Amino acid sequence: METRPTGALADFLRQETTGGRLLLMATAAALAWANLAPGAYEQLWGAELGPDRLHLRLPVAAWVSDGLLAVFFFVAGVEVKRELTVGELAGWRAAALPLFAAGGGMVAPVLVALAVSRGQAAEGGAWAIPVATDIAFALGVLALAGSALPSGVRVMLLSMAVIDDLGAIALIAVLFTHGLNLWWLAAGLALCGIHGLAQRHRLGSPWLIIPLVVAAWVCIHASGVHATVAGIVLGLLTPVRAARGEKESPAERLEHRLHPISAGVIVPLFALAAAGVPLNAIGESVGDAVAQGVFAGLLAGKVLGVFGGAWLAVRLRLATLPEGVVWADVLPIAVLGGVGYTVSLLISRLATAGDPAAAEAASTAVLAASLAASLIAIVLLRMRTHRRAAAGVPAG
Repeated sequence: METRPTGALADFLRQETTGGRLLLMATAAALAWANLAPGAYEQLWGAELGPDRLHLRLPVAAWVSDGLLAVFFFVAGVEVKRELTVGELAGWRAAALPLFAAGGGMVAPVLVALAVSRGQAAEGGAWAIPVATDIAFALGVLALAGSALPSGVRVMLLSMAVIDDLGAIALIAVLFTHGLNLWWLAAGLALCGIHGLAQRHRLGSPWLIIPLVVAAWVCIHASGVHATVAGIVLGLLTPVRAARGEKESPAERLEHRLHPISAGVIVPLFALAAAGVPLNAIGESVGDAVAQGVFAGLLAGKVLGVFGGAWLAVRLRLATLPEGVVWADVLPIAVLGGVGYTVSLLISRLATAGDPAAAEAASTAVLAASLAASLIAIVLLRMRTHRRAAAGVPAG
């Protein structure tokens, strides 16, 4: 049977290498646009749209980061729920290794950022910028350069990254909630609960689900909590087990449909809106204490935290390395943890709100650290692949 063009496009967008390439292209386009036509770039992303009621008159960039990015976090929430329930993280011993790695990968970058910035990263919550790992970008680099490594390498990176991002979203909810309105928050959480019940009872009609999730997003946005939290909550409440007679669960169906949109459209669009840093900001960020802390936190703190957390879990006999994975395979994973990108850029925008110069410096540090981590990881992955091939170890 002939494949439909739309189906072929969706399959292409689901490939992990595709997401990484599109992110790079969007970043390059944003940098070129912001430097060749800065007025047009700022005018587009700063233009306000939407009704004034419920605080929904927002800049276009905010509609992307607060609205569309909620879909990305919904997919991440579904991945977390699936891995913890029926996937590689089901059970304490299975979850211990990535849990310790992710925990170390959150704590160490914060300590490094605070130390290198001489405490200045504490202002505005900038210390949280190097906490996150970009799932799409990191997996894309691994798929490009480390496809011959054991499958446990990918599983460990994915597991660590989804736990990492869940922690980052929790930080966003705690640090960047302003003027909390408990009534709106309760209404939003209630609507999220209704969505979970509807999915549990297999009431998945778009005419019911779409208004529910939009209303939940509006309520959580109006509560003062960052609206992307709605995405992660909705994802965690979506059933991941198939009912009797079902070929796939609601989570599998939604993830299958939304992943191409998230990885192929929404995340690159966010990069286009957030990565437009003037080139003169690069020189200024070198001397900026917070930018120095962010860069060191992502590039050095992540490696120390992820590798050290994994080593501690194994040392305490709470976990073991996946089958076929050795410590030489864990080092590239730890380096890939420094690819903060999407969530780190989002946190940098929130932590430096109202200070364009600080926002540019922090974003520049995130981009530079993510690029450096990607290049170092590619070298390490290539070297590891060649060593395995020379030793006659089969791929995969």
